[in-house]
Amino acid sequence: MFWQSAKTDESKAPDWWAFVLLFLGVLVGGAAAIYLFILLVDPYDTVPFSLPIDRRIVSISDRFMYPQIVRSKRFDSLVIGTSTSRLLDPQVLDRSFHVRFANLAMSSAMAWEQKTMLDLFVRTVGPPKVLIVGLDGVWCAQNADRDRITFRGFPDWLYDDNPWEKYLYLFNSGTLEIAGRLVGYHLHLYRERIRYDGYEVFVPPESQYDLVRAHEAIWHNFRPPVHEQRPLTAGELGQLSFPALDWLDAALARFPSTTMTILAFMPVNVAALPSPGTREAEIEAECKQRIVAIGRKDGAKVIDWRFPSPLTQNETNYWDPLHYRVPVATRIAEQLGAAALAGHESDDGSYRFLVH
Repeated sequence: MFWQSAKTDESKAPDWWAFVLLFLGVLVGGAAAIYLFILLVDPYDTVPFSLPIDRRIVSISDRFMYPQIVRSKRFDSLVIGTSTSRLLDPQVLDRSFHVRFANLAMSSAMAWEQKTMLDLFVRTVGPPKVLIVGLDGVWCAQNADRDRITFRGFPDWLYDDNPWEKYLYLFNSGTLEIAGRLVGYHLHLYRERIRYDGYEVFVPPESQYDLVRAHEAIWHNFRPPVHEQRPLTAGELGQLSFPALDWLDAALARFPSTTMTILAFMPVNVAALPSPGTREAEIEAECKQRIVAIGRKDGAKVIDWRFPSPLTQNETNYWDPLHYRVPVATRIAEQLGAAALAGHESDDGSYRFLVH
């Protein structure tokens, strides 16, 4: 009986091996098929042998999708900045400057992330014909060299020039999802998320604007200033370190004279500005002066919307402390052209030249 049982078990052994081999074959084959699908669809436009299809922006992750806009080489000028610059419409800027703009400003972008985007553009396309840097607090951060990215993460591999490294990062569920969305776009099942020049209206539609809600959003986190602080001495101001300004200076210094560079302080609501007389205001003023010095040294125009003015003091211009409405964005884009190209002064004092 024992011999017969052993013989029976031995006869079943090959069936288990066949099952294991089949399982491994299906697993490896399925993974290979998925990886091949990702490589052929290539949603980030990094694979040289991918399918020759129109790759629209179908992801909400600007940090992942913007490099393909740069590598398309369809644009010769760009905007970098944070969400305070994202509503500047490239098509409005194109009409003024007669170039091809891409708006590559990113939500909550740190200065290092903006610098990395600019570096990619210069390496891929060359020096921009026009560069607009939307300036705000991140460029004046004293810890910019330590806090280089946000909680969103940053895909360094999409911004370097190593083609082989990219293959290691493409095989994941996130890329598979974006590849599926791109196929859905071509099947008319999924819409384009943002225009291919990077422009997106990320604020609610104008028809939904509510001044009461805007007022609450603007002043919700406002804290009364503390004025008991001792003012900083000239020596203390001189010792302040703004690491990101070194990156900005180095980037602008390498541009030829044919590049028009505009450093534009973006107009946040007065609720988001440091209160006069506080150390925060002193530090920002010192940072502005150093940016002015960089502008003079590197031949950049410096235009300031970041101060109390008829624009920034009017709550009806804003959704929250940082984000102005679309009509305001159109106005700013038009003013950028008039100011930079013709030296046009502000009619109502909403902006001022720091460096002509």
